[in-house]
Amino acid sequence: MFRTLATSALALALALPASALDLSNLSAEERANFREEIRAYLLDNPEIIMEAVGVLEAREAAAQAQADLNLVSDNAAELFDDGFSFVGGNPDGDITLVEFLDYRCGFCKRAHGEVAKMLETDGNIRLIVKEFPILGEQSLLASRFAVATKQVAGPDAYKGLNDALMTMNGDVNMRSLRRMASTFGLDADAIEARMDSPEVTEEIRRTRALAQRLQITGTPTFVLQDELLRGFLPYDEMMALVAEKRG
Repeated sequence: MFRTLATSALALALALPASALDLSNLSAEERANFREEIRAYLLDNPEIIMEAVGVLEAREAAAQAQADLNLVSDNAAELFDDGFSFVGGNPDGDITLVEFLDYRCGFCKRAHGEVAKMLETDGNIRLIVKEFPILGEQSLLASRFAVATKQVAGPDAYKGLNDALMTMNGDVNMRSLRRMASTFGLDADAIEARMDSPEVTEEIRRTRALAQRLQITGTPTFVLQDELLRGFLPYDEMMALVAEKRG
């Protein structure tokens, strides 16, 4: 409330003549009268409080949006062409959607179906998946297994495993991961042997470093063309944003 009142008082003061802004030249009685005038004005016009807060919030939102645009622009190469992240959907699509995900994240699991629907119904969206395990050891284990699968068996195998991990219930452990790999006819021994390799570690390290530069602290986080989208968005909202990007 103190911040709100201060904002409103500032707005009122800015509407006064410049000579009235030099409070240091006011006597104690004049300063008290000035404060009382502000108080009386706010009591007579309480709507100005919300108006001032709205202006402040709009300015802060605009500043954050511009900062996010700058972050995406500054990190475009790592976001859109790092040389190792899985690329799905339409690789030649006119819209690129980057997703930072964690297999243990409930909102990531919800978003998975929404993103799949986007790719299916639109047909012109390029999807880039960033492995960003932040929810504990099981998350890291799942990501290491997924990245190792991609490196050992290729992107198609990774896509199937990614889908399975996103719909998986229960604990993630080597037994459940090996069982999952066997359902796809994958070489679980080769994948497990690859999990702790420098190559797998480096992919995850680079994605974490990228997320840190982008000030990403949660999953899912998306980058849609030039815009950072922090958190889950349903299909309709995502497609509305896609339409905006296409102009």
